[in-house]
Amino acid sequence: MSEDLLRDGFPFAEDVLRGQTALVCGASKGIGRSCALMLARAGARVIACARSQSDLDSLIADMHGDGHEALVIDLEDIGAIRDAFSRRTESIQILINNSGGPPGGALLENTLEDFEGPFSRHLHAAHTLVQMLSPGMKNAGNGRIVNIISTSVREPIDNIGLSNTLRGAMASWSKSLSRELDPCITINNIMPGFTNTDRLGSLAGSISENTGKSVQDVRENWMSSVPIQRLIEPLETATAVTFLCLPSSGGIRGVSLAVDGGRMRSI
Repeated sequence: MSEDLLRDGFPFAEDVLRGQTALVCGASKGIGRSCALMLARAGARVIACARSQSDLDSLIADMHGDGHEALVIDLEDIGAIRDAFSRRTESIQILINNSGGPPGGALLENTLEDFEGPFSRHLHAAHTLVQMLSPGMKNAGNGRIVNIISTSVREPIDNIGLSNTLRGAMASWSKSLSRELDPCITINNIMPGFTNTDRLGSLAGSISENTGKSVQDVRENWMSSVPIQRLIEPLETATAVTFLCLPSSGGIRGVSLAVDGGRMRSI
């Protein structure tokens, strides 16, 4: 599946999110980029957030429609997040919390300092954004928050212990908020499986370094556990994200939806 899906097989009405503004974090690559493209195709105005201006410029050029915005920001800089959004007056109805995960390795070998950056750009950034944006969602009578986490919250994956820990914290945070947010605001998680992104390639390399297995062996081991016997394409994940952002998805709240090709054995 390629970006032709956006042109030839787009699964939603093009204007279903027209009039809504979506903030997509980590939008320059991978799943974040596909989410930005899919939401724009559904009619939303997209604020694409990442650290690279050139990558964001390339994304904006590829997006359907007009009025989209690139926002260069480091999600580990909570002060910069507060500054950027305290000055904004428009309401943002859709928030996609997404950021690159930490490197692989044995959890026991991680220092406390290793936790700081990943937790800042994921949990701390997401919490800050929800606190700042949810009042506007409430006033607008509509809000959708989707967090990109991992299947590891249910079935921890070997050799990425720090990521497992972080994703589990995000899942519990989200479920707790689902009991507190205004009735018009939904919050849900998407749990990607092995997805065809640069992140997966770097993760395979990191695991190879730590275990002595070849990158090919690491990948083959992954694929042996996936019933569809292939990697998930980012646009497949973005389709699930967009579905959770639809006005008609208001009854779905506090769930963690896997897009993993059937890899997980748990119900």
